[in-house]
Amino acid sequence: MKIGIIGGTGGMGEGFALRWSFNHEIILGSRDKQKAQDIAKNHMDVLKGSSYHEKINGNISGNDNVSVARESDVLILSIPYENIQNTCKDIENVISEDCIIVSPIVPMSRNQSGFYYVPFVEGKKSAGVMVRENLPNCDKIVSAFHTISEVKLKDIESPLNADTFICTDNKEVLVNINDLIGEIEGLRSIYLGSLELSYQAEMMTPMILNASKQNKLKHPGIKLV
Repeated sequence: MKIGIIGGTGGMGEGFALRWSFNHEIILGSRDKQKAQDIAKNHMDVLKGSSYHEKINGNISGNDNVSVARESDVLILSIPYENIQNTCKDIENVISEDCIIVSPIVPMSRNQSGFYYVPFVEGKKSAGVMVRENLPNCDKIVSAFHTISEVKLKDIESPLNADTFICTDNKEVLVNINDLIGEIEGLRSIYLGSLELSYQAEMMTPMILNASKQNKLKHPGIKLV
């Protein structure tokens, strides 16, 4: 399967690429094609130097965002909240009707009190809903992966021991998403409901960051027990 990651040159993109390249073709997307290709090569070098190098059945490459969107079976939008509208406008006409769009986007900022969830404080929409509104022809949109530690995701030698919360209006895609989640050791899928509820998952990230800072916790996540 081809998994595209727009914003794939960032930390979360690196984690997804390393974890899923064991079984899939990963394509990192950037506005700068050469940058994406250079970082993809660096990721492959990391994999070749790991204890898992003989188990790698996929690969990691790089391309521009539009090309990545056109080629992908699953497309991860690992981008800032404020870039949703422009990014979706660039790619909406090239995405396959069968492509699953995944938003791990968290709209948050910081003030003197700590990290806060932007939609609640500034009266804006959740990232999941924003992606749906800006890709009206896509009916396979998923909101997921918000509460995962970037540092732990990139550490492919260690399991995550965490849950990720899933929201989607199309339950048929849950099989595909749960399979991908299952390939990340120690990560469990928890279904919340429709995209209207994606704020419930997104808002946990600033909460986790505040708890981490105030209690000196290293890269915490969430697990329901």
